[in-house]
Amino acid sequence: MRTRRTLGTAQWLTTLWLTVVWVLLWGDLTWGNLVAGVALALLVAWFMPLPAIDFRGRIRPHFVAYLIARFVFDLVAASFQVAVQAFRFGYQPRGAIVRVNLRSDSDLYLTLTSELSCLVPGSIVVEADQDTDTLYLHILDLDLYGGVEKVRQDVLDLEARVMRAFASQQELERAGVLLHSRKRRGADSSQEGAA
Repeated sequence: MRTRRTLGTAQWLTTLWLTVVWVLLWGDLTWGNLVAGVALALLVAWFMPLPAIDFRGRIRPHFVAYLIARFVFDLVAASFQVAVQAFRFGYQPRGAIVRVNLRSDSDLYLTLTSELSCLVPGSIVVEADQDTDTLYLHILDLDLYGGVEKVRQDVLDLEARVMRAFASQQELERAGVLLHSRKRRGADSSQEGAA
């Protein structure tokens, strides 16, 4: 549960951020835009507060850096593959919906894994089921991707990278994701994330 101090800090950060967005949308920093932005931001923060995020994890900068680097690599590689597919005239890709059961029961890690999966071209999350911690992804070309099991393993590897970057030791243990081991039981099949 949030304390009063944390809630107040979150509200002011939200108000500041919404004010900046308002001024940027108008494209002109004037006293009128600033006052209107603050007033609108306070109304939004008051009447539509963001839900509390239950974060008990720990931020590990070297794993965050690896998560970002690997995401950029996946983004570039997938963009190239989708661009090549666009110029394969007459080729009919075989799309599919793939269900992936995540290991973590945290909405935060489900959301982060889902968002990072959506940002990589060639796949998009069509449903995220919070009750069962399941993602349903549409894959543009299942054959080119490598099949259903490769999709599942890649999403589980992504979830493991997210958890190594942000999860507590207890959350890692519950999910079966090891932090510093090269061989992971039921987690990453690759050599990634070894520190």
